[in-house]
Parts: sequence; structure tokens; C-alpha cells
Amino acid sequence: QVHLVESGGGLVQAGGSLRLSCAASGRTFSTYAMGWFRQAPGKERRFVAAIGRGGSTFYADSVKGRFTISRDNAKNTVYLQMNSLKPEDTAVYCCGANSDTAYVRTAAKYDYWGQGAQVTVSS
Repeated sequence: QVHLVESGGGLVQAGGSLRLSCAASGRTFSTYAMGWFRQAPGKERRFVAAIGRGGSTFYADSVKGRFTISRDNAKNTVYLQMNSLKPEDTAVYCCGANSDTAYVRTAAKYDYWGQGAQVTVSS
């Protein structure tokens, strides 16, 4: 069992930055790929970024070059640094843990989810 808790969301102006954190319980954190997904009102959950067990990173085209995902296995934490934020980045951001590391872009393949953190970008 893995329990995930996100933090770091908030309100920011367009062009600003935020860093999300996702703290995981349990001693098996390093065995999971970790991902960030976002869901805007009335829309489906969409892939944002993921990081594999060995540190390989994956990004949605819409955030590539602006967002950076990283992980600290000693702290059981995954981060999402978001720069040059746009109003269309507004959503609830959720982190997930995925034992099936071949499908990091697919929400249905994730085993555990956090509750989510609201990110609002004003124009």
C-alpha cells in the first residue's frame, strides 16, 4: 500500500512558477514509476509528466520545456517544477504511483493516487 499526499498548489499569475510535491508513504517508493496528471473541470484526466525508477523522464508536449519532474528516493518524494505557467495549465494536479513502468502515460495503469492539488493560473 502506498499513500500519496500532494502539496504546493495555489494561485499564480501567468508567467509565474510553482513547485508541486508528492510525498509517499511506505518503503517501496523507489520501485514505482511516478507520474503527474491533471484534470480541468469537465475534462478527463490527462498525462503531464512521469519519471521512471531509474530517473528517465517523460512529458506531455504541452508542458515540455516548461515543467520538470524529479524524484528524491531518500525522501520518498516526487516533484513537479512548473515554470512559465499559462491559464490553460489551471487544473487539479494528482500524482500517481505505477508498478507497470511500460505505461507511464496511461492513467488506468497507475496503482495509487493522491487527492490532488489545485493549481490556478490567472491571466
